[in-house]
Amino acid sequence: MAENGGFEDPSAEVLAAAAAAFGLLASSARLHLMWALAQGECDVTHLADRVGGALPAVSQHLAKLKLAGLVSSRREGRRQVYYIDDPDIVTVVRVLVGQLTARSQQASAPAYRLRGIGG
Repeated sequence: MAENGGFEDPSAEVLAAAAAAFGLLASSARLHLMWALAQGECDVTHLADRVGGALPAVSQHLAKLKLAGLVSSRREGRRQVYYIDDPDIVTVVRVLVGQLTARSQQASAPAYRLRGIGG
């Protein structure tokens, strides 16, 4: 592995796994589900309501995320409750979405100019 700036380059296997995870998060619907689950566990019905998706579509997205190991689930009676088991994934989702939200809000804020100064 080559070193660059004090960091070793990751292996091909690690890069492939990261690309697969980011590929799943490239869907805005799945990213919205991950954002919702980063706030706390939830069942599929409430997730569908929250993200505005059809229940079968949300279930399919959750199945893909679960298969990739990004979310986990447990049964509570008749409900299937989903959650993110990995705090690092929660951090990645919160930081990325939070930063993009902040940039979006800054871009849409009105620009004020000071007049009559220095002149």
